[in-house]
Amino acid sequence: MELPKVTVKPVANGAVVIVCAGEFDLDTSGVLTAACDRDAADAELLVLDVARVAFADSSFLNVLIRLRTTRPLVLAGPVPSQLQRLLEMTGALALFEIRGDAGGVVT
Repeated sequence: MELPKVTVKPVANGAVVIVCAGEFDLDTSGVLTAACDRDAADAELLVLDVARVAFADSSFLNVLIRLRTTRPLVLAGPVPSQLQRLLEMTGALALFEIRGDAGGVVT
């Protein structure tokens, strides 16, 4: 299992980019929740760079949905095929704005 890594990058205009890498499941999705609560609680825009997510299950999806209900959220990609499939199969794809890359979202 590839342990997840979450890197927080504050950028201009109150936006925060969080780069997610690795595998996110029930045991590891808390890493993302903790980073968002600790380092991005006051973000005017939260951008999650998901391009390096190797695996995501419903726990990761639950974190994304919770984040979306608490603040403006954009997913930056390209979205890996497994995560894309999870979003499509659950009907959650329409809930998220997806952009090509994090740099293009916050400039």
